[in-house]
Amino acid sequence: MLKKIAIMAASAALALLLAGCAAEEPAQPEQGGEGQAAGEVAALHTFVDDAGNEVVVESANRVVACMGSFANMWELAGGVLVGCSDDAFTFDSFDIASPGVQKVGDFSGINLEAVIALEPDFVIMTCGTGGRGGDSSQLDLAPALEASGIPVAYFEVTTFADYERMMGVLCEITGRDDLYQANVADVRAQIDALVAEVPAGEAPSVLCMTTYSGGTRVQSSATMTGAMLAELGVANLADENRSLLSDFSLESIIELDPDFIFVIPMGNDAEAAMAGLEQATAANPAWATLTAVQEDRYVALDPNLFLYKPNANWADAYQFLFDTLYGQAS
Repeated sequence: MLKKIAIMAASAALALLLAGCAAEEPAQPEQGGEGQAAGEVAALHTFVDDAGNEVVVESANRVVACMGSFANMWELAGGVLVGCSDDAFTFDSFDIASPGVQKVGDFSGINLEAVIALEPDFVIMTCGTGGRGGDSSQLDLAPALEASGIPVAYFEVTTFADYERMMGVLCEITGRDDLYQANVADVRAQIDALVAEVPAGEAPSVLCMTTYSGGTRVQSSATMTGAMLAELGVANLADENRSLLSDFSLESIIELDPDFIFVIPMGNDAEAAMAGLEQATAANPAWATLTAVQEDRYVALDPNLFLYKPNANWADAYQFLFDTLYGQAS
């Protein structure tokens, strides 16, 4: 009997000990989801970036984005920034909301020391070779960042499909499936619905140009706006007349006589850019004979949607082009 009582007492003591351990063990926070604290991203993620590099991200609580659109995308994915390139603050559409975020230089000339000084645990960069005429490349900064033990991922975004792919990676890191649904999947559904409405057999001819104080460039279907137009069923005249890409020829345009002319102003002064184009074209009386000019299909496009990445507003960009080309969708 005494032996049986002793065994029962030992069992009770063990049960109490186990219960105490369970009570003292801290609750483990779930990764991702709407309940995750802003900027709290701590998990192991491995992926291949657009430069073909395998990237391992163990923590992403101190992130630097070296292009304005990428900074906006990181926030759309639920992340918080400690630093980003200067262009992130140039355009209201990016709407950077991270508190205390620091500038790290223009995206075509990133200040490496400023990036490293922020002690980031993840850096987002572009595969491009700079912009606005610059010849520097963010790819050149990879060795210094890697030597400092800082993971860096390179992306290249031209089309919505590129945005979709990059956001998939970012939302996987943050664990925010809800934000992927809202800012990518729902947007994709709107775009697909518009593309499905494109009238069969119409294929209006289009000339798409960017204009700036120094001149004008024609865009093919390989550009961001050109790709959107191609999805919406147009015939881009620059695709078949490749000489237009290197030499803007007013005479050639008059000969081709496009159904629509779209113009995207570049630079800090959009009005000055458009005025420069108007002055150059008005000098040739034949410009006024173009079908697009006569029928009010000479359209200036909003740079926030068609020069800089529209991100969560891709569907708005497609909608504007669709309405201009075909009228209101049903």
